[in-house]
Amino acid sequence: MSEYFFLPLASLPFPKIDPVIVNIGPLAVHWYGVGYIVGILFAWWYAKRLVTNARLWPDGHLPMKPEDLDDFIVWAAIGVVLGGRTGYVLFYDLPRYIAHPLDIFAVWQGGMSFHGGLLGVILAMTLFSLKRRIPTWTLFDVVSAGVPVGLGLVRVANFINSELWGRPSDVPWAIEFPNGGPFTRHPSQLYEALLEGLVLFLVLRFLTHSRLKLKTPRFVGGAFICGYGLSRIFVEFFREPDQQIGYLLHTNWLTMGMILSTPMVLAGIWAMATAKPAPHPQAA
Repeated sequence: MSEYFFLPLASLPFPKIDPVIVNIGPLAVHWYGVGYIVGILFAWWYAKRLVTNARLWPDGHLPMKPEDLDDFIVWAAIGVVLGGRTGYVLFYDLPRYIAHPLDIFAVWQGGMSFHGGLLGVILAMTLFSLKRRIPTWTLFDVVSAGVPVGLGLVRVANFINSELWGRPSDVPWAIEFPNGGPFTRHPSQLYEALLEGLVLFLVLRFLTHSRLKLKTPRFVGGAFICGYGLSRIFVEFFREPDQQIGYLLHTNWLTMGMILSTPMVLAGIWAMATAKPAPHPQAA
């Protein structure tokens, strides 16, 4: 038996985790949905901690009340769901939904776009900040700082669901997904969870608490947009493209995720490069 320890590791076993956490009558609670809910709640809790920490703001002047974020969470949830679903329909599978328009409302079948969800939240933040007379970029900075945790959780849920898996590979940590054909594949969902989730959160934490970049409106938000875009483009080289789209422009590498993420990188770089320290409240 000992000779088996010297054989190369062909793949890792796919963990048998039920995508449904619990069934409550006709209601099924999925890891995917819990990931979204926990992510939104964490971003809300974390944002409230940021806006009550006077050390992070110019002259200790807090930019908004915690109660404002209590009200905004509803706007954010609506923006994420409507934007994410609309983005998926438009960017990834429009012909299908034109042929079967009622499927647009079948969200339990899956199909959410981060880029669409981001646009939905940006719209929600813009409208909410104007209504409450809160600096829009400051709200964006505060909300962005906690979002990576939710992104990481949702990517882990994608892994549990055996969806959005990676390209075929023979790396030692490759996994044979139950519905991924007779191939071992990159666990690209976990790559995304690490980069878009843990790493990006730690980078933003460093910017907010060590570099005090919340005193420079739109820098943290720009870092989030740029960081996500770079992470997504990198992982797309290991991720299998959506079957209904495939590779673009007759290449074997260019994907829709790369195209949608490139403007994010450019916008994030612009935001950081043009960000200026906020004026002191006394001089405003």
